[in-house]
Amino acid sequence: MKKTAESTLLDVLPIAVILFVFQFLVVRRRPANLKKILIGFIYVVVGLTLFLIGLEQALFPLGETMAGQLTSPGFLGGGDRALIWSDYTWVYVFAAAIGFATTIAEPSLIAVALKAEDISGGNVSALGLRIAVALGVSAGVAIGAFRIVSGTPLAYYIMAGYGVVIIQTLFASKWIIPLAYDSGGVTTSTVTVPVVAALGLG
Repeated sequence: MKKTAESTLLDVLPIAVILFVFQFLVVRRRPANLKKILIGFIYVVVGLTLFLIGLEQALFPLGETMAGQLTSPGFLGGGDRALIWSDYTWVYVFAAAIGFATTIAEPSLIAVALKAEDISGGNVSALGLRIAVALGVSAGVAIGAFRIVSGTPLAYYIMAGYGVVIIQTLFASKWIIPLAYDSGGVTTSTVTVPVVAALGLG
């Protein structure tokens, strides 16, 4: 726990330092509710520390175990015959489900979605944005699982993905493009990446 707390503090501290440096040296104003801000900073460090410990002790092992069980020959029922990509249906389903669930629970995405709803005056639904991003991640993780099973070249998937993104960017409304890119970026954060990595390793 001590190591995780120290790591979290080192990760968060540079952000706090930059904010305070700009506040005091550039803006040259004492932030309102400084005491409240410092207490909130402590909450962030403690909360992230406990969250990461929970991931390491519960979700990571469970993800690896589930992935290992779903890919075992006994579960797949391959017997003496060689397994093919279609035998791994439950792996794809599990990958899609875990991709959706982790994205919905992603703190960074929740923060962006709430801010987008606030700024847009309710035109962008926070829940709708989270679900839309989660569906995309769900499909991506399932495709990633298929790629691992099939062993097809990764470059094909990267090129296809970029192609889809470029086409969507050309035809999408101008105001939604920055939000879409930001939402995709924050998805690869605290919850999603470790759990999906555990799935891949399993």
